[in-house]
Amino acid sequence: MDQLGRTVELVRDTVGPDLVGMYLHGSAVLGGLAPASDLDVLAVTRRSLGDRQRHSLLEGLLQISGLTSGVRPVELIVVVQSEVRPWRFPPTGDFLFGEWLREEFVAGGIPQPGPMPDLALVITMVLAGDRPLTGPRPAEVLDLVPHSDLVQASVAGVPELLAELDADTRNVLLTLARMWTTLATGELKPKDAAADWALALLPPQHRPVLEHARNLYLTCHYQDETWSDELKSQVRPHVEDVLARINSLCRRQE
Repeated sequence: MDQLGRTVELVRDTVGPDLVGMYLHGSAVLGGLAPASDLDVLAVTRRSLGDRQRHSLLEGLLQISGLTSGVRPVELIVVVQSEVRPWRFPPTGDFLFGEWLREEFVAGGIPQPGPMPDLALVITMVLAGDRPLTGPRPAEVLDLVPHSDLVQASVAGVPELLAELDADTRNVLLTLARMWTTLATGELKPKDAAADWALALLPPQHRPVLEHARNLYLTCHYQDETWSDELKSQVRPHVEDVLARINSLCRRQE
């Protein structure tokens, strides 16, 4: 069974009759999986997970997900339906698993409920992608997210994103490009398409790092990517330019 099938089976077996549905989002629905793309899944439940269920999900995901050759990282978000329907901001997520959290989980951490502004973007992608893995179509389960909340979610995620700039440069640059694109156009584009949109508007001195991030996204796995010293020196000036544009759009849309 493939990773997606194993993930669906794991959640279905763990959550049981409280599972409303599971939905694909991210690169898989926006434009197709690149070599290092995550498998992004949202699970909607009727009630919050218990401690035993959290342990079972985590144990299973640590085995299913990975960054080695032939194994994709899995990102699983679990949300209780009543936390997002009717929609309100900021939403509360019930469980989050991603490879960037693996060390914390291996050390004994267990995903717990908490504020999750990114759910505004995730739910928007789920509704646009319309790819149920099990359960009814997403429009029957989730409410539309107002554009103003997409703006708030984008702003809320910036500090956490910038904290990962040195460790995960490619994804931070592409995420900022997609954030800028979404705020300017109201559309959620694939990361490479968002980069293309941004590159057409950036001044020449700020294009090389985003071009490189885009090419890495389309062509290679994380373990194979490289950044020259020259490109590294251009990363922060590029980020400052893009953030200024994002902040300008946010002020206009407040």
